[in-house]
Parts: sequence; C-alpha cells; structure tokens
Amino acid sequence: GCAGVLERSREQLLRQTCEAVLLGVLHPRTAISLVLQVLSDAGSLLSCCLNAACMALLDAGLPLTALFCGVTCALQPDGSILLDPTARQEQEARAILTFAIASSEKKVLMATTKGSCSVEEMQQCLAAAQRAADTIFQFYRDSVCRRYSKS
Repeated sequence: GCAGVLERSREQLLRQTCEAVLLGVLHPRTAISLVLQVLSDAGSLLSCCLNAACMALLDAGLPLTALFCGVTCALQPDGSILLDPTARQEQEARAILTFAIASSEKKVLMATTKGSCSVEEMQQCLAAAQRAADTIFQFYRDSVCRRYSKS
C-alpha cells in the first residue's frame, strides 16, 4: 500500500542515520538506494530496520565511518526498562525509546521517543541501549565471519 506519515517518518530516520555514517564523498554522483521490506511487525520495528540497513550497507561493501545498530527500549508503567519489546509490550508501555548507536565510542546517532518519560529515565534507557549494542555488534561480527568463511 501507500506509505503513510508513520512510514515516511521511519524512512527519514533511517535515511539520516545511514547518511551520518556513509562516506558518500568517496563516490560522487552516485545514488545509493536501500530497500527494506517489512514482512511482519512483532515489535521493535524501527530498531530492526536500522540493524537490517547496517547489515545491508556492510554486505554491499560501502565505506562507513562506523557501524551502527538500533535498540528499542520500552519503559514499563512500573518504571522498569524492557529491551527489544514485542508489539504487545509496546502497547502496554508508558514510553518507547529507540536509539541508533554507532560502534565507535557508542555515540548516539539518532533517538526517537513515543510517549513521555523523564530525563533520568531517558538516560537510563540510553545506558541500557548502549550496553545492549555490544551484543548486536558481536552478532554483526559473527554474521560476517560466517558469511565470508564459507566463500
């Protein structure tokens, strides 16, 4: 179907994150097109799209300043933080925070929220997301090793 406001917003966040790490100056007058097709949404969709985009850029061999990953946190009504929430957990959450984190120094490339939270809660979610990024970057390394060790 036609893309709505939510899809366009997600596309813009993905585009800005990819452009932040892509070394486009090495390829002047070149268009880079990245197509992500959502087959199902079990929750944490934006972070899933961010991770798929990074893996696609990496697999294409494009020059990047750093890898990046997406991490979604759900802030529960009781104040607890849940990483990688399901669609149902997202509906029950007080706030949903998604971060794009660069592999270099775990800098935040993008942050978006849905719902309300305090500054302290956002900082706690960011710290949890930065810790979770280590696991995702390890997954990237393992995936690349598996892909190229079979060739």
